[in-house]
Amino acid sequence: MNTRSLKLIRDVIINSGKLVSIEISQDSIYLQFMDVELGTPRMDESFSLVVRFAQDSFFSAFYNNIWDIDFLSKYNYKHHLLSEEVLFKVRDIKFIDFEYLNTFYHNYKKEKTVSVVEDFDIHNIRNDFFMLIETDEIAIAVGGDQMDFFSPFERLDDSSLRELSNQWMLYFLKYHQKRNIIKDPMCENHPLKLR
Repeated sequence: MNTRSLKLIRDVIINSGKLVSIEISQDSIYLQFMDVELGTPRMDESFSLVVRFAQDSFFSAFYNNIWDIDFLSKYNYKHHLLSEEVLFKVRDIKFIDFEYLNTFYHNYKKEKTVSVVEDFDIHNIRNDFFMLIETDEIAIAVGGDQMDFFSPFERLDDSSLRELSNQWMLYFLKYHQKRNIIKDPMCENHPLKLR
């Protein structure tokens, strides 16, 4: 994905998104976000976005309180498996490089890293893709040599992501016109201002 698409992914998640699921299976890491501003929402469902990292992937949680990363206690080190539901309101997401990650260590007292690479060192990473998720409680850095994005129905590329974003904006505008309102709790976090 190009830089514009990564900025768009950041925007559609941080406005109202939540990290709801973390799955690690061998050398793949899946992060599921709910309530992202993509597509056309329906009454009985919310839109989700899954980010997958693969090939020499790693997962690092930065924290101050051990209870905030309790979900990692269920990680199976022998088979490299974890499937946990979590609920973290996403404050910020950055698609970062290693230099930024090195400056980030000082914000938290402790860190816990999981990787299938035997000699993995969080201070000397050689992956192609990184993502940093910041919540009020913890921060999570994830990386790998492959990064993919999925909607509930398809693997996303630049054009399909743009189309889903356009669908959300049309829904947003129609919703406000239909209700003849200026502010709504469902959409109030969105940066678009109606006049």
